[in-house]
This record gives sequence, C-alpha cells and structure tokens, in this order.
Amino acid sequence: MALGVPRRGVGASAELAALLEAHGSAYASLRRTVDEIGSRGSAFDKACRIEEKALVAVCAHPAISEGDRLAKAAYLLEIEARGELDLPQHTQALLRSTLWTD
Repeated sequence: MALGVPRRGVGASAELAALLEAHGSAYASLRRTVDEIGSRGSAFDKACRIEEKALVAVCAHPAISEGDRLAKAAYLLEIEARGELDLPQHTQALLRSTLWTD
C-alpha cells in the first residue's frame, strides 16, 4: 500500500485492469528498448509513442466505481512519482475522465 491507497489494480474493473496491464507492458518494453539501443532512433520513438498512448488511455478511463478510482489513483501516483505524468495530454485526459456523460 502506497500513500494510503491499495496496490495498483486491486479492486479495479476488468477494463481498467487491462489498461493498467497494457501500460505496464508498454513501459517495460520502452525500458528494454532504452537498455538495448539507447534513447534514439525509430525503435525508441515507436516504443515512446506506444507507452504514451497506453498512459493516456489510463488517464482517460472514467473511473466510476470506488475500486477503479482507488486503483487508477494509486497507479497514477506511482507514475507521477517517477516524474512521468507531465504532458498536457495527461492532464486533459484526466480532467475529461472526471466529466459525467449520459
């Protein structure tokens, strides 16, 4: 438990759990790419785009249930602690995800 919230993904809906897993996998792939070839080139650029798209999908998920809200917050707090929740797209997606739609 970090910052008083449950471990990431605990209590999350299947949809949010899949998004968290997809981002975790994309982030791991990006790290492997950096370790193998560095932070230049088309493979790095592609890995960055995939990871960024996956993170925006997590930010954009409308966490309506308590389990989703807690899981999403815990996960994004981990990302923010690494300094990686820093693009305008992240903020915009997070804010839009809080709007109720009928």
